[in-house]
Amino acid sequence: MTTRIDLRGMLPAELEELAAGLGEKPYRGRQIFHWLHARRAREIEAMSDLPRAFRARLAARAELPAVQVLDRQVAADGQTRKLLLALADGQSIECVLMIYAGERRRRTVCLSSQVGCAMGCSFCATGQGGLQRNLTTGEIILQALALATELEEQESGGCITNIVFMGMGEPLHNYAAVLKAVRIFEDPTGWGVSHRRITISTCGIVPGIERLAGEKPPLELAVSLHAVTNELRTRLMPVNRRYPLERLIPACRRYAEGTGRRVTFEYALMAGINDRREDARGLAGLLGGMLAFVNVIPLNPVAGSRLRGVTPPAARRFVAWLQEAGLEAAIRESRGADIAAACGQLRYAPREVL
Repeated sequence: MTTRIDLRGMLPAELEELAAGLGEKPYRGRQIFHWLHARRAREIEAMSDLPRAFRARLAARAELPAVQVLDRQVAADGQTRKLLLALADGQSIECVLMIYAGERRRRTVCLSSQVGCAMGCSFCATGQGGLQRNLTTGEIILQALALATELEEQESGGCITNIVFMGMGEPLHNYAAVLKAVRIFEDPTGWGVSHRRITISTCGIVPGIERLAGEKPPLELAVSLHAVTNELRTRLMPVNRRYPLERLIPACRRYAEGTGRRVTFEYALMAGINDRREDARGLAGLLGGMLAFVNVIPLNPVAGSRLRGVTPPAARRFVAWLQEAGLEAAIRESRGADIAAACGQLRYAPREVL
């Protein structure tokens, strides 16, 4: 039995090739792309400007997996929503929509790149269930489609402005699918999201950072750091055994120098763990002279973890120490903690136990 192609995971050139292979002019592929990513078509039959016979041939060869929302949670502020989505093989993933008021009117979606995570960071809920598999490009796009629908229901005419790969999984361990999704999101005939508004976050996969530095996709890179010594970082993040600070920080410097783009370092503040003035000095020593920005994040609570976040005054004090040392830094606004949708709180769980 031949597996049908997920149309949402295909680039325009691939859709043109598919159309030609089904006996149509290649431009039909561009029409399909527009239907999928600009008009958010859920069914092939809805693509009304395609010949009926072509739609039938296309449906026999390809598919559009349905969006299945298993659960929906809305934060108390009404501006953050978390969805639990079912995948075709019975797995499930979480993704988040965050609406920011003000002049910039950001509409940010936080997408997952894997079902679960293999990294095992001690402060993160996702890795507690281990890694199940990578997501396909189509499954990544599916999350954005589901969240765009949520946004439209809440705010007629609203559109996604920012995309962050900060959900479940390690994006650089699913490099090809994630970067292909980025190309689809960037295309002006589809989603049309500016590359400067797409961020890939990594726990520090050095080969992936170096690959990004070499290929230079015009993206924002965020690196989860959280400690300034190998001893502490290894306790918090087992990945540090393989990619210690002596490898990670030079790779980030090469990325910044090679691309001309600053690296954002995420630093989750944990009470009594990494919140001292000497930690701020160590951070300044590590990042000094680099095109860098530090996002200070008071740790969000995670079930099963004894680690605790700092108070708002302690977070402000730590940022002041970093700024005194010459680093650009700010406290990152936490959204959706009351529905376990904030940084580090997304969780993998088999569908049958939900």
